[in-house]
Amino acid sequence: MGLWSFVKDAGKSLFGSKAEAATAPDEAALMQEVEALGLDASGVDIKVEGDKVVVKGAAVSPEVKEKIILAVGNVEGVATVEADHDGDAAPVFHTVVKGDTLSAIAKKTLGNANRYPEIFEANKPMLTHPDKIYPGQVLRIPKA
Repeated sequence: MGLWSFVKDAGKSLFGSKAEAATAPDEAALMQEVEALGLDASGVDIKVEGDKVVVKGAAVSPEVKEKIILAVGNVEGVATVEADHDGDAAPVFHTVVKGDTLSAIAKKTLGNANRYPEIFEANKPMLTHPDKIYPGQVLRIPKA
């Protein structure tokens, strides 16, 4: 079982007002977000426990499960995501800080700034453009 931290006040708002966003979204809203991103959540169960989201079950692939973890974790009101990981190694995530770029993250995590497209591809469909990242966002770092 892994437990990943997210910035509760950062992320996509699934609500209309800041007051509503102060609480974590419910399971239906999170599942709707996952489906809207085009991720196949068959075999995966999402539960909300306060500001923690628990992702259980076997996804169609470890990559899809990692993307589901990010999709629900990068929602405003979610502080942590707990999930068992599929595959041999635990996923590697990076929390964006002010001043980060995908190139800087690639240099830090993959050893080469020119590998930033790998990070961009690993985070699709949550990322739509390499320059559209924000502090507090958690990104998936692809395995070598």
